[in-house]
Amino acid sequence: MKTAFLYTEKYFAYDYGASHPLKIERLRLTCDLCKAYDLFSLPDTGLIETRPASESDILRFHTPEYVEALKRAGCGRITGDFSYGLGPGDNPVFPGLWEWSRLHTGASLQCAELVSGGMARIAFNIAGGLHHAGARQASGFCYINDPVLVIYHFVDKGKRVLYLDIDAHHGDGVQWAFYEDPRVLTVSFHQDGRTLFPGTGGLSEIGRGEGLGYAVNIPMLPGTDDHIFWDGFKSVVPVLVELFNPDVVVSQLGVDTFMDDPLAALEFTTNGFCKAIAYLTEERRPWVALGGGGYNPSDVARAWTLAWAIMNGADLPDDLPESMVKPLSARGRRGQKLRDPEHQSPWQEKCRRHMQECLEYLETRVFPKIK
Repeated sequence: MKTAFLYTEKYFAYDYGASHPLKIERLRLTCDLCKAYDLFSLPDTGLIETRPASESDILRFHTPEYVEALKRAGCGRITGDFSYGLGPGDNPVFPGLWEWSRLHTGASLQCAELVSGGMARIAFNIAGGLHHAGARQASGFCYINDPVLVIYHFVDKGKRVLYLDIDAHHGDGVQWAFYEDPRVLTVSFHQDGRTLFPGTGGLSEIGRGEGLGYAVNIPMLPGTDDHIFWDGFKSVVPVLVELFNPDVVVSQLGVDTFMDDPLAALEFTTNGFCKAIAYLTEERRPWVALGGGGYNPSDVARAWTLAWAIMNGADLPDDLPESMVKPLSARGRRGQKLRDPEHQSPWQEKCRRHMQECLEYLETRVFPKIK
């Protein structure tokens, strides 16, 4: 098995609420589109049933007191506890909250086990990538920080980990967890924190102590398109891979960067996203791929289906399978194509200048610190 895709229908017993932007149904839409393209019948692939993480797995990062609060919340014994970030708004309390958190986290840890055990080179958990949670705090729709737990799985085995986050929102929870740790290089491309939650991820956040230089941030201006993103990506990521020489890559593949996502203001399309996926695939290092943000369910399904196809070397036809046209149209997709047309932002020149400033800062002040 070269690639593994983690999934379960059990996800759909849980719901953040009708008005919440995070729709768990996007996971089913993605899996259905992959099936419609027959992507689970490719050679050397595996579609694997998710199993929940254990409490001891989760306690590798999260505090016992916080875990108990999540369990109480999921059973309806508390309606909220703002000391833990729980309550109305971003991090609602809902029935089964603890079970949902164990499921999406378990799938990520299964990915880590498959990759570290040599059973798959690439393992993809579309339900994972909930990168904002702190050790004792829910944040930004995230209760358990599965990327942190995946990274600990490898660090505990003596591995060097490159964490790459391309979500529109800064991967703050992962960065702070490893901010002083030179075994983990965190790299985040995101919309500038001065314009978007969580407000962090500035250029000057470069690590501390022994980890100085091992946090890399590329804050992008609103309006940044595929062209500017790819210019930055190809100028940063290959250099960091060469300098740091990671044993494994863990990536968060959020697609709230897309131009019609309701929660951010970047202007990516499938074109730039697929270039990043192709690079990671061709780099041929062991790779745990996690989902992340994305609040237009049709964009999520198309992007992550394309990602899975690229991971497996499959070239998909651009016409959507007939069975998926109506479901995707009902969830935000106009037209019958899998890929987006090329797009150029009207703010491209301003965004290009800003990206160049970011690159110059990193080249002079951050890259030389990495060993």
